[in-house]
Amino acid sequence: MSEERLQKILSRAGIASRRAAEQIILDGRVTVDGKIITELGAKFDININKISVDNKPIPLTEEKIYILLNKPQNVLSSAKDDRGRTTVVDLINDVNERIYPVGRLDYDTEGLILLTNDGELMNSLLHPKYQINKTYLAKVTGNVTKDKLYKLQNGIQLDDGLTAPAIVRVVGKSNTEAKIEITIHEGRNRQVRRMFAAIDCEVKKLKRIKFANLTIHDLKIGQYRRLTEAELENLYQMAGLKR
Repeated sequence: MSEERLQKILSRAGIASRRAAEQIILDGRVTVDGKIITELGAKFDININKISVDNKPIPLTEEKIYILLNKPQNVLSSAKDDRGRTTVVDLINDVNERIYPVGRLDYDTEGLILLTNDGELMNSLLHPKYQINKTYLAKVTGNVTKDKLYKLQNGIQLDDGLTAPAIVRVVGKSNTEAKIEITIHEGRNRQVRRMFAAIDCEVKKLKRIKFANLTIHDLKIGQYRRLTEAELENLYQMAGLKR
């Protein structure tokens, strides 16, 4: 492995986020080969230099794990829960590394969620700069008119501000309900449900079917798989990163 900035090494090793790692360095808590380093631009090689934080050697970089899960309803999008509820991480039974969900999927929403220990990729995918699309299939009740769809497509005023325009497509419709495919790139709390509520439609079921370039295809609820090299390469490109 080539030399990298010290704060990036600490972040990749899971010590802290890159910004928090910078403060750890400035506080004089990091030593390299026994010498305190406070220079943020300093570069080292984790396989050559002995790097410690608070006198404890940092672990070598973990194998990077990328898991695509079809999340069931009533499962938390978190790594752990102090109330003992099932989390997405609990469903992954053949990974020893610590992994985390990329963003969140509501407790009562099912569908595609990505889990990884690649903090740099995770942060980039969630950064508003890259506007990573997320597509949902919503079963809603209420009168779905062209005017209401137009509002979704041009932004809905919520209590936390105007939403960005959404891509909306009616998949099916009856007298009492409709199935609507909606694509957004924001990640506000319960955003899709609140957008439909704002046009007097109630979401009865919500499923995320696509995230960035990833789809769940024929994965059954609760099943998961590792990303392919092609999927990962494309994901890195979308996040503005190089592998």
